[in-house]
Amino acid sequence: MKLFSIFLAVANAYPSVMWHGMGDRADSSGMTRIKNMIAANNGGQYVLSLMIGENGSEDASNGFRMSIWEQVEYACNIIKNDPELADCYNAVGFSQGSQFLRGVAQTCPEPPMKNLVTIHGQHHGVFGFPGCDVDGFLPEVCETLRDLLDLAYLPNIQAWAQYWHDSINFDLHLRNSLFIAPVNNYVREGIAKNETFKENLIKLEKFVMVKAEREKTVLPKDSSWFEYYADGSGKTEDIVPLRESAIYKEDWIGLKVLDEADKLVFLTTPYGHMSFTDEWFLEDIITPYLQ
Repeated sequence: MKLFSIFLAVANAYPSVMWHGMGDRADSSGMTRIKNMIAANNGGQYVLSLMIGENGSEDASNGFRMSIWEQVEYACNIIKNDPELADCYNAVGFSQGSQFLRGVAQTCPEPPMKNLVTIHGQHHGVFGFPGCDVDGFLPEVCETLRDLLDLAYLPNIQAWAQYWHDSINFDLHLRNSLFIAPVNNYVREGIAKNETFKENLIKLEKFVMVKAEREKTVLPKDSSWFEYYADGSGKTEDIVPLRESAIYKEDWIGLKVLDEADKLVFLTTPYGHMSFTDEWFLEDIITPYLQ
């Protein structure tokens, strides 16, 4: 019966779209291996590895330099104009590709995204220098680096900086965030919430979020599950659980609706950032969510 169920799932599989992380490119050896792995285990269905630019070199550069909303719009146009994706597709994002694909889900409802899988993403942003939660790293050095990184709010700083989220100087974040505050529908002076973000996101059948237990790159690691420092704090002990946060309780983007419909899935991997086994990816991601 189990084999029959697997066969049936593969026979009815959907195409997939994947988006790599910062510093990577759509045609890298790692992304190509993952792309081939998905195709080999979902009945040979079409798999698109999003390339933002004309070639891999441009793609890697744009991951750093192009504004996130421009990248999301670029991706939307690719997806809309790909006949292989016309009916429906699953999506999997890696690192920053996680929140970028969520941006697609919230702004680009056609063709419909069925399942969204985000692996080691930064859904609530980041606020820390990689490695700063390692034992032995001087806290005063980390605080200085964190202060310097508020330069991310300068208007000409693009890509990764647009998901910088200073939870201590929260007003600064609300005034200057170009992506992570808007995409999460934070209330900002003179700007109303975008109700279509919620309307579109709740169309997902499953929203899967994967957190790395030994994360040293995404700080806090809990951002992968939409959990973050309390406003006014940057301490790990002040992380607010998702279901106690305003974005959930007031349901700014539809997370509560999805959760109550049993459409949110929280997973972990035991290693560091973007480190997981092929066996885990096949059994926990491809088989249940990318078919």
